[in-house]
Amino acid sequence: TAMALRTVQSEVRYLFNGLDHGNYVPQSPEKTWGLRYGDCKAKTLLLLALLAELGISAEPVLAHTQLGDFVAGRLPSAAAFNHVLVKADVKGETLWLDGTTTGTRLADLADTPNFHSVLPIRSQGAGLFTIVTHPNVRANFEITQEIDQSAGIGIAAPFSAALTLRGPTAEGLKAAAAQVSADKKKEMIDGMIGRFVGYSAIISRDIDYDPESATATVRVTGINGGTWSREDQRFEWTLDKAVAQMNFDGDRARPEWKDIPVATGGVLAGLFRTRVRLPDGGKGFALEGDTSFAKPLAGEMIQRHADLKDGVVAFEDRIDETAIEIAPADIAATRNAVAQAKSRLLKILAPADYPPRWQVVQAATAAGKLKAIEDAYARTIADATEKAPAYRRRAEFRASVFDRKGAIADLDAVIASRPDVEAYLTRGRLLWQTRNDAKALADAKAAFALDPGDEDAVSALTIRQAEQGESVAALALLDDRIAAGGKLKPGFLATKAEILARLGQATAAIAASDAAVAAKPGDASLLNSRCWTKATLGVSLDTALKDCTKAIELGEAPVQALDSRGLVYFKLGRLDDALADVNAALDLRPELPASLYVRGVIKRRQGSTAAGDADLTGARLESPRIDEEYAKYGVTP
Repeated sequence: TAMALRTVQSEVRYLFNGLDHGNYVPQSPEKTWGLRYGDCKAKTLLLLALLAELGISAEPVLAHTQLGDFVAGRLPSAAAFNHVLVKADVKGETLWLDGTTTGTRLADLADTPNFHSVLPIRSQGAGLFTIVTHPNVRANFEITQEIDQSAGIGIAAPFSAALTLRGPTAEGLKAAAAQVSADKKKEMIDGMIGRFVGYSAIISRDIDYDPESATATVRVTGINGGTWSREDQRFEWTLDKAVAQMNFDGDRARPEWKDIPVATGGVLAGLFRTRVRLPDGGKGFALEGDTSFAKPLAGEMIQRHADLKDGVVAFEDRIDETAIEIAPADIAATRNAVAQAKSRLLKILAPADYPPRWQVVQAATAAGKLKAIEDAYARTIADATEKAPAYRRRAEFRASVFDRKGAIADLDAVIASRPDVEAYLTRGRLLWQTRNDAKALADAKAAFALDPGDEDAVSALTIRQAEQGESVAALALLDDRIAAGGKLKPGFLATKAEILARLGQATAAIAASDAAVAAKPGDASLLNSRCWTKATLGVSLDTALKDCTKAIELGEAPVQALDSRGLVYFKLGRLDDALADVNAALDLRPELPASLYVRGVIKRRQGSTAAGDADLTGARLESPRIDEEYAKYGVTP
């Protein structure tokens, strides 16, 4: 049966014939074989002829590819159907054989199509037959990843990935890969893999097709930008592929909806496999959530196994959609089950005392673990047709491991090839950190020249001008933008306040901050900006506390406001309160140099010299000029 179906699928091309009686009368098997093309009727008749000669019991059945169970409720008509396929009985098993699809193999014969109602074509007549769907034997797609995170959390990780597709999708990919240019092939592979591996730099790409299994496999290697996040004082990585993306919307609030079941997807199977090599041999790492799962949820059958052994997390999720319906009586229970499952998403948890990123980078550098990553980025650049994006990704990596000179060199290449505002501003920031003030100002001017309306470009330019004695020009530019009004006005007022504060003009700085808040009341970032201005100037600290506290209450991510309030408490001499705030900020963003610096100063004053010096070292690595910046605020070790 499988050989006969494969012959019809692969040796006869599909072409619809709707002329004359072609929409109802199939061409003969002899003609179909001679032409080597035909539509669903022609392919079905050819397949029936082959099966008959093989002694296999089979008959044609009509179906509609989209209407599903609506067919049973409509008036009898030939127009109720738009497709025909074969129903075969082999050893007591019913098989649904479709000659118009491609890539069906022996392992797939028992798979069920999502047609719901079909009508057998028999001379004596027949009633509708319901297809009971079940999970496919083989997954429609499989994605396997190997990720080496052993250099440490926060450092780019080498990875390999393979995406295997079967059936019509595999056949389509095979055809596309053979027809497109090399550059388009790269673009196609990156787009396909990017859906599963996220932000990555691809090093190598390959596609191969296995005709016996009818599978196409896309293989890549590369560097992954990282998928860790910070929650509840720990780094975590959500591995869950099934439940995390599930949305069950069974709204039956209206009385006229109450008896309507909820339809789920089609018949589809996906398999996700991931292996992650953890830092420090996995010491202190743990899995949280459902490490095993084997039950239906919201119309999907989920099978999972995950474990952590010898420093490697091995994870597998298989998801089967079977096109079942959720009965009205089961909707509430299903919604509750999905909510419960989402509260137990599978995650990797890092140790609560995992070191800050700057220490991780130092350790990885000392151990020589960054060389392999550098080599990988070099290969992405060599392989890239468009070099600028590849150089930009390596610049991001180099800046993250404190190789600022290397990052600047990469951004030189980006700007020489494809200059944009972001590249100029990033290079300017790195130049300033390495004390190339004149070049930093030049980059700010270049960014502004590219887009004079860009708020970040205006802010960077005016701040750099003020630092190098061009404050009159900086304030004139800001006043021009403020006078123009518009939605950017509050931000320009905040920048003006920052520059006036740096010039020591406290009254004017606070007036500008007040105007910014008045222009956009309740904006957490502007309240924080006013708090920061007062803190750095050491004036109106009582109202500064109110501003920061309100910013913390209003902001979705109160990191900056916590940092600012920590400085206010420090200026007030309330070191314990200051320490609590900077600790809270560092819990959310452990690499924040401002909070690291203030905490280092506080710890030294409280007698914890070694711990304070460690924080100061981290702050200086993250921001090399932080000592001179905070000296202006009256904060020194």
